[in-house]
Amino acid sequence: MIGRPEIVCICGSARFMTQMREANRELTFAGVIVVAPSEADESPTSEQKAVLDALHLRKIDLADRVLVVNPGGYVGESTRREIDYARAAGKPVSFTEPG
Repeated sequence: MIGRPEIVCICGSARFMTQMREANRELTFAGVIVVAPSEADESPTSEQKAVLDALHLRKIDLADRVLVVNPGGYVGESTRREIDYARAAGKPVSFTEPG
C-alpha cells in the first residue's frame, strides 16, 4: 500500500447494522480505512444518543467521503442530517441504493 489509504465514513439507520457491517468488511478488504456508527446492545438514552450523534459528525470530518447504507432507498432523519453535514463540509456522498 502506497500513501495514506482512503477513509470512508459509513452512515445509515441502526436498523441496517448488518448491511453496514457488510459494507465495512468489503471496504476494509479493499484497503480502505472505515469509520462507522457505534453499535449497542440496547437503545441509548437521549443523552447517550446526543453524544453518539455529535461523535459521528466528527467521524465525517475525518473521512474523505461518506457512504450511506440505505436498503430500499430508506434514509431516516438522523442520516439525512449527516448527509447534509457531509455535503456542507464538501465531502462526496454516495449511496448503496438509489433513493
